[in-house]
Amino acid sequence: MKIAVLGGLGLQGRAAIADLVASADVEEVVCVDTAPNGAARLGGLTDLARVRFVVPEGAIAPVLASVLAAVDAAIDLLPQPLMREAVLAAITTRTPLVTTNYGKTIADLAPAAEAAGVSIMTECGLDPGIDLVLYARAARQFDAITAIDSYCGGIPEPKAMAKPLCYKVSWNFDMVLMSQNRDSVVVEDGKRVDVPASRQHDNPFIHQIEIAGLGRLEAFPNGDAPHYAGMLAAAKGVQRSGRYSLRWPGWSAFWAPLKELGFLSEDKVPGVGASPREFLGRLLGPQLQYGAGEKDLCVMRNVFTGTQDGRRKTVMSDLVIERDLASGLFGMSLGVGYPASIVAQMLAQGEITEPGLLNPLLHVPDGRFLDELARRGIRVSETIDWD
Repeated sequence: MKIAVLGGLGLQGRAAIADLVASADVEEVVCVDTAPNGAARLGGLTDLARVRFVVPEGAIAPVLASVLAAVDAAIDLLPQPLMREAVLAAITTRTPLVTTNYGKTIADLAPAAEAAGVSIMTECGLDPGIDLVLYARAARQFDAITAIDSYCGGIPEPKAMAKPLCYKVSWNFDMVLMSQNRDSVVVEDGKRVDVPASRQHDNPFIHQIEIAGLGRLEAFPNGDAPHYAGMLAAAKGVQRSGRYSLRWPGWSAFWAPLKELGFLSEDKVPGVGASPREFLGRLLGPQLQYGAGEKDLCVMRNVFTGTQDGRRKTVMSDLVIERDLASGLFGMSLGVGYPASIVAQMLAQGEITEPGLLNPLLHVPDGRFLDELARRGIRVSETIDWD
């Protein structure tokens, strides 16, 4: 197989490339990135003999089309504004592609992908991604699902916490700040409840959960829960559902007043040339970097409640991914890069062939996928309780 990684020198891209090179079935990895020092950035991380570097100059579209025409599958880890360019190139060249971004932003391209007969797997990273595969796995264990509580977040290990935020950066910090301005939707008592961005850190749905070995973590709404619940036939009558980000306690109390004062505004400040959000990113980002010996933790929990054969049942899946200090790859990078690599290889090998815009919840074989994650040291634990 030949597989291209678009944006291959970013945090997630480096993890995907390392995983692809470790696969005996991958003949060549094409790393597409604007950074000119690819070999130095990947040096020591993986064997570069099977990695070919492409540095785009000028318009990106022709470069993407040229690269994708010569490979069996591609992984899109480019900045989000370039997602559409990557998908259009995949459709033009009929090259299967995996992207970790939300599919709704390119929903209008679904007919073109179907007409081209090409598979575009969207939302295939950590969250969304691994969690959606677990949704599908859990759904088969119920006749009816009445509640879905989905949690995920990246946090520093306890010894790496930096007060007062108790947070460090394991991915693009500007994207972290942007996610603090995202509207959310939950289901409560069977009804849709909108949580506007302005109340994301000040609403009745903020709560805490207990994670073994870590203690209590704070959960706040940060996603469209009914969208995903609606993709499960067993959850048509769901009474409660939420998708929540996890942080160490105190996160919402920190951000609520700052948001009220406008510190997360994206409007430029007259005479300054930057928005408050951009200023915060530049101020806080450098202060929140991990040391060489510090680990990030990606913590995921999905809890499904419902009935099977007339009995009430709860299925809970837990996952913690931590930084690999030997390679330096963050847990967040592994949690995004590994799923993208696994599914890209599935596409290249013809294990997934349905054309159009696909989703891990509906189109990734969960058993095979979770086995591949486990083979890479990422293991999901599952507990089942009957009432």
